[in-house]
Amino acid sequence: MKKLFVLLLAIASACLAQDHHQMGSNYYAYPTPNTKYTKAPAGYKPFYLSHYGRHGSRFHQPADHYHFLYNTLAKADSSGMLTELGKSLLERAKFLDEYAAPRAGDLTQLGVAQHQGIAKRMVKNFPEIFGKNAYIEAYASTSVRCVVSMAAFLEELRAQKPELKIHQESGKYLMAYISPLDFGKIISESNTPAWQKENEKLYSHVNPSRMMNAIFKDSAYVQKNIDAGDLFSKIYEIGNSLQGSPEIKFSFDDLWTDEDFTARWHAQNAWWYSVLGNHPFAQKQGLENARPLLKNFLDVADKVIATGTPSATLRFGHDTVIFPFAVLLQMENGALNTGIETADMENLHKVWRDYEICPMAANTQFVFYKSSKKDSPILVKVLHNEIEQKLPVACDSTTVKNCPAAPYYRWDDFREFYGKIANKN
Repeated sequence: MKKLFVLLLAIASACLAQDHHQMGSNYYAYPTPNTKYTKAPAGYKPFYLSHYGRHGSRFHQPADHYHFLYNTLAKADSSGMLTELGKSLLERAKFLDEYAAPRAGDLTQLGVAQHQGIAKRMVKNFPEIFGKNAYIEAYASTSVRCVVSMAAFLEELRAQKPELKIHQESGKYLMAYISPLDFGKIISESNTPAWQKENEKLYSHVNPSRMMNAIFKDSAYVQKNIDAGDLFSKIYEIGNSLQGSPEIKFSFDDLWTDEDFTARWHAQNAWWYSVLGNHPFAQKQGLENARPLLKNFLDVADKVIATGTPSATLRFGHDTVIFPFAVLLQMENGALNTGIETADMENLHKVWRDYEICPMAANTQFVFYKSSKKDSPILVKVLHNEIEQKLPVACDSTTVKNCPAAPYYRWDDFREFYGKIANKN
């Protein structure tokens, strides 16, 4: 069975054509979308947009990880235990300890640019929403990187449309829906015996020894002084974060084989699923981190439809909400199914991929449309990372004269379906 998995892993690494950036998991730098949107039904124009976005690319955190990597390698070097590759890694670790560690968790300049790009495309794609009298409400998590992401986004909106009226704020009271739960507690509640068993299976295919032998001269030294699994994971995480800082002119790609990297990403992808996905291994507490956000989206939209303002509601938060929000929406795009429930972790990557769901600057947008024709229903479509999504929202064609085709849905049907999910009915 293990030989079969290794073979499948090698085939997957070649056939999926995933580069190391994609398999950087939630560190994957936001890809600029290249997609054409489905034309709205005749007579319909967008009038309101509701958004939640993750902060842009950031430096890895905590700073202790950079210190650990550098100190571990420096100690080995002082004992003459580093190979030439190990010495090269030490030089890179020293630079990161000095440059990146003091910025741990902070937004990078690429993170700023990501939000500026999303804002620019939002105005281009939906010019009707950002007209002369448009009013924008923007809210951010109390995290500095989220506040700076919001500032970058609004700066670009103003550059595109100087006449916009914008209200912006960040505050603890907003966290009730922007990021309500303790993520550490979610992790603890998800770490059940059932998940541990699945996790062990995945990590049985993750072997740090090849990398350790490439970095250190003596396996006995490694066995005595190095927690190989921990060092392996820190190299994976820190290395993944480097794509968010293009001013850093090196990577860690030379430390990996495709097979090792793919195996480690499979484990990482499954971990995110176990904590924030629709998994069968625990009580799915991670989904509760997004239910208040879904309720906020629905309630604010009801008010806007009734009163006509604002033109856009923007929210800036975290991956720990983007993941479960995508799961609650049960979006489909090609083979990706964000709401899928499966216990098959070795094949999870075929239908649920963390880097597609939640790269840096990941975002979900609800775009609302209305018709000039009297008594026409309000329509809504969902974009995830600026790509149209298929939703499990049904329209009863026996009672509704003209049911719209995906990606457009009647607001009444949409509101009823997701209202039950928001209220956990």
